[in-house]
Amino acid sequence: MTLAYKGIKINYQISGKGSALIFLHGFIENSKMWDDIIPHFANTHTCITIDLLGHGKTDCIGYIHTMEEMAYAVKVVLDHLSLKTYRLIGHSMGGYVSLACLELFPQEVIGLVLLNSTSLPDNEERKVNRTRAIEIIKKNSNAYVSMAIANLFAKENHIKFAEQIEIIKKEASKTSIQGIISALEGMKVRKDRTEVLSSFDKPKIIFAGKQDPVLTYGQSIDESKKLDTEIISFNGGHMTYLENREEFLNSLSHFLMKPIV
Repeated sequence: MTLAYKGIKINYQISGKGSALIFLHGFIENSKMWDDIIPHFANTHTCITIDLLGHGKTDCIGYIHTMEEMAYAVKVVLDHLSLKTYRLIGHSMGGYVSLACLELFPQEVIGLVLLNSTSLPDNEERKVNRTRAIEIIKKNSNAYVSMAIANLFAKENHIKFAEQIEIIKKEASKTSIQGIISALEGMKVRKDRTEVLSSFDKPKIIFAGKQDPVLTYGQSIDESKKLDTEIISFNGGHMTYLENREEFLNSLSHFLMKPIV
């Protein structure tokens, strides 16, 4: 399904019935990443997946896609579907967008899952690395995408998930160069939303990979303690929903049963 927004079309899918779950994918991913996850929740929830700006079948609207701009694009879909309240489940960059939604539309969010994500902004080293990545992409985007996807998995899982890695690479290669650059620029300047997460008084949780090569596990533990946010740890890297599929599904199911205060 598509919806018009600022001269482009936003792609989204909806299935199931019940309270709403909004699934937001990560950087150079798209809503297809949730295809094997949605069937486990569609019997009890209305599940909405959205291609974020510059990803999947949703086009770019500028050189930089801030997390706020992505959040407003998400909100257009949710308003179109007349959703008054919902839970947000965001993987990596999708978690950054979820936090932006929480800050912008606090009365609507009744639950938050940060899947291999963080409320912290980029540090200076990370910002420099994103700038370097942009230069690499301009020269050889396919090489960058291939390397970036492989680096999301724990090293010991590269062989075990070789087939899945190739599928994800193929899907990621469909992301336009501008879509990649716009997202990197947006993540680079994203706000510190630790206070947003800390003050959120409804069910919230962090799912973290102990061997995550993108987000330091120790950082996730510290963030959880300081911001009074539950954390569940998994053996594996940045792709918990694949590397620990059954444990992830069970943990998410358990979280969704928590009562809304």
